[in-house]
Amino acid sequence: MAVHPEGTPCWADAMFTDVEGAKSFYGDVLGWTFGEASSEYGNYTQAYANGKAVAAVVPPMPGQEGQSAWCLYLASPDVAATAAKIRDNGGELLMEPMQVGDFGSMLLARDPSGVVFGAWQAGTHEGFEAKAVPGAYVWGEVFTREPEKSDAFFPAVFPYSVQRVEDDAIDFKLYNLGDSAVLGRMKMDDADFPPQVPPYLNVYFTVVNCDAAVATATERGGVLRFGPMDSPFGRFAALSDPQGAAFSVIDINTTKGDMPKTSNES
Repeated sequence: MAVHPEGTPCWADAMFTDVEGAKSFYGDVLGWTFGEASSEYGNYTQAYANGKAVAAVVPPMPGQEGQSAWCLYLASPDVAATAAKIRDNGGELLMEPMQVGDFGSMLLARDPSGVVFGAWQAGTHEGFEAKAVPGAYVWGEVFTREPEKSDAFFPAVFPYSVQRVEDDAIDFKLYNLGDSAVLGRMKMDDADFPPQVPPYLNVYFTVVNCDAAVATATERGGVLRFGPMDSPFGRFAALSDPQGAAFSVIDINTTKGDMPKTSNES
């Protein structure tokens, strides 16, 4: 079994009060098709891009209704051990480690700055069947108002090294596994992120054309939050779907500018 290295983003899902509405929206914006709802697992419904599993949507369990949000799961070889590290480093467990049939085991947690994330120990469900192709996950970023807390927490729980992006305009770092960056960390400011916007882990989905995806999303009731903007990594935009879940789209083939310089954290 090709299990993802510890700390690798390996799966994403979101709870929606209106699951059919979410399926319609993301089907139009990202080209997703959907499998059958699994009644045994709370009507968990997988999304597919070109036949490959790339995400899932699910209705809230009774009493869990609230703001819709995407949750990114980080690979764990042992969710019980990950849970202990989360507690030991000031994080909070929102859902204790739980086995999900033979698919794997999961937990949900919050870092000390308020960022919610999941951990996934693979069983038969290894996670994303495709990445960085149209409709699939490609990147994630920790958006936090207290970066020093996130920068201490995530590398203590997962085997990340940290690099600082040398840009005076933003406070941005990379969390790396070996030589590969697997997550970004952005400091939220009050100018771009009003105080009522909580910290979150932003997921980027790949699209063929960023501007076309934004047009479709806004026509279908989504809200453009930022962009579209060119970058060395691709042309991207930040959106909220009609039920309030934040996500980003990026055309990774349309790049502009030089890659930023980075320096290793001691």
